Amino acid sequence: MLNKMKTDYMGWILLIGVVLIFLEIAFTGGGLLFSLAFSIGCIYVGRKFTKRTIGKVLFFIGLISLIINVLNMFVFKFFLMAILIYLLFLYYQSKKNPDWVSPILTNDDSDEEKINKERLLKTDYLFKNKFFGHQQTAEHVYEWNSVNVQGGIGDTVIDLSKTILPKGDAVISIRNIIGNITVLVPYGIEIRVHHSIIAGRARIFENKPESRVFNQIYSYQTEGFNETDHKVHIITSILVGDLEVKRI
Repeated sequence: MLNKMKTDYMGWILLIGVVLIFLEIAFTGGGLLFSLAFSIGCIYVGRKFTKRTIGKVLFFIGLISLIINVLNMFVFKFFLMAILIYLLFLYYQSKKNPDWVSPILTNDDSDEEKINKERLLKTDYLFKNKFFGHQQTAEHVYEWNSVNVQGGIGDTVIDLSKTILPKGDAVISIRNIIGNITVLVPYGIEIRVHHSIIAGRARIFENKPESRVFNQIYSYQTEGFNETDHKVHIITSILVGDLEVKRI
């Protein structure tokens, strides 16, 4: 029943949005259509000649013009308000009718004893989630723990030569807004790198970085990664910055 209500609401929102688009075009005349057509035309021509300077200029002019036109449209403001109201409605429904999950327990005394004896041990971590500041591993020998952090603005340096990696995958997962990430890997350790970036470069060992620097995904691994016992899986995501992985 609730799913049907959600579908009905979405249908009404889309229908009202379409009507508002026609009304906005009717009241604003051909000005809105001309502006949208001009923006889309610039984007299309810019994409066709993206290797030339004029193509890049036309693409960004069209993109900025399209964003401004859409933001000034009443229908955009309507959809924004509708989404906000819909999210508030979902939140209200979740509070009013929460999902209850009840575990099914057997009468086996041994199972109950195992559940009662189960304990969690808190482990140390190498990095903290920091919005500002530089972070790096200790300069002395340290005990390895998988890295999974979110950063804001600042550089991160991980030196794997000062620790003993366990068998299997040693995972390094870092998400940064602005900053460089450097991973120092000893010889003999196989790696896999999956790197996502909006603006920046990635340099893996001695390979030259690719020429493109915008909105890239890099995925590499060494030849013996699948066969070795000790390997490092590096997963990074940066808005603006560089990734460098090098041997020491």
